[in-house]
Amino acid sequence: MLIPVLMCGGAGTRLWPISRESMPKQFVPLVGDRSTFQQALERVTDRELFARPIIITNADFRFVVAEQLRELGIEADIVLEPARRDSGAAVAVAAALAAQREPDATVLVLAADHVVRKPAEFVSACREAAAAAAAGRIVTFGIRPSAPSTSYGYIRPGARLNGAAVLAVDAFVEKPDAATAMRYVADNYLWNSGNFMFRADVMLDEITRFEPAIAEAARAAVAEMKRDLDFLRLAPEPFMRAPRKSIDYAVMERTKLAAVVPADMGWSDVGSWDAVWENLSQDEHGNAVSGTAVVLESRDSLVRSDDSVLTAVVGVDNVVVVVTGDAVLVVSRDKADRVKTLVEALKTQNRREAIEHRRIYRPWGYYQGVDNGARYQVKRIVVKSGARLSLQKHFHRAEHWVVVKGTAEVTIGEAVRTIHENESVYIPIGSVHCLANPGKIPLELIEVQVGSYLGEDDIVRLDDVYGRA
Repeated sequence: MLIPVLMCGGAGTRLWPISRESMPKQFVPLVGDRSTFQQALERVTDRELFARPIIITNADFRFVVAEQLRELGIEADIVLEPARRDSGAAVAVAAALAAQREPDATVLVLAADHVVRKPAEFVSACREAAAAAAAGRIVTFGIRPSAPSTSYGYIRPGARLNGAAVLAVDAFVEKPDAATAMRYVADNYLWNSGNFMFRADVMLDEITRFEPAIAEAARAAVAEMKRDLDFLRLAPEPFMRAPRKSIDYAVMERTKLAAVVPADMGWSDVGSWDAVWENLSQDEHGNAVSGTAVVLESRDSLVRSDDSVLTAVVGVDNVVVVVTGDAVLVVSRDKADRVKTLVEALKTQNRREAIEHRRIYRPWGYYQGVDNGARYQVKRIVVKSGARLSLQKHFHRAEHWVVVKGTAEVTIGEAVRTIHENESVYIPIGSVHCLANPGKIPLELIEVQVGSYLGEDDIVRLDDVYGRA
């Protein structure tokens, strides 16, 4: 059986404003109704071929990962990185974890932010790669280019190996300029998909050979790993010793064990809004439109409007228009790769919108800003059925809660009250309090905060079922 490992720690800034550091693209529905992370999970559910998945993610995303797993009814080992160390350390950790199950286990490493439109072909490619991986090869999945592209690294395939569909890799090459990309396509080079299959012990040996510091850090971080609720936390101190380096640079461009399976599986890394447009259904004018939007006399455009904001586009072609509750992006499709530069500029201006959504997800649900002023702010809070916020207090603000849907169980000091729809409760400054949803449907309420300081760090948690400080 293959052990699937999903790596989902990236920031996805090229797809701003839908993808932001607080909720990056792998957790957002971009193509279809489910996130790319969930789509990747669904591709590895055949228990005759795939074992229990391992998810490697940042600690900030742990509850999002757990919730999206729960929605699919899939169980997995969720491993938390204390900091981002690129894919080299993540793959080393994956190999070390898989080796704990079985030293020569075969591991399938997948990026959680890619789209695969042909899942049956993906499974077939995995079966073709498995024999070569079991024999000691490190197999990547190569994509036949649809056109010359400067956005991808390329693979120069070599001689055919024992498996009819598996080829040796003569070279990995960097992202080329336009003229070189045309030559690569003419010479039957493949795009590097960034997904790999290998035996755990083989990958650990190669990382130890080429990057011993990464191998040592990963082994120590796994050996000292701690369980935290339903999560596995890598030991911070040893993990932080790992150099920042991608698995491509660390191993794949240097190993003599690399092999490739050419795969026609409808793959895309959806690395820009132009790539998203290419993967969406389009009308007779080439427009991909979603949300509350109207498009007239326009062609070959992507228009997406979230939060029910009416967006009207008239008389422009080849553009991307993305509207959220707190930001609007308008960019030419052929300049879509410049969005990352835009986000960096927004960060230098200390714009909150660069990294945070207006909707902030928590393990118990989410809250969303509605309005704010000098000494007040209004939020919409949604609490999942059976969920509970921490027992807490604030030094600088009082809160007013109005229930608009469901039933709230409110604790203030020693008193516990049940608040129904169209009822309200007042939380004085300094009061120890807690909010829970004892009902079977989501609890929705409007919170009005009033005080001299309204930051999220004015929360003193006294008890928390999710283990947060």
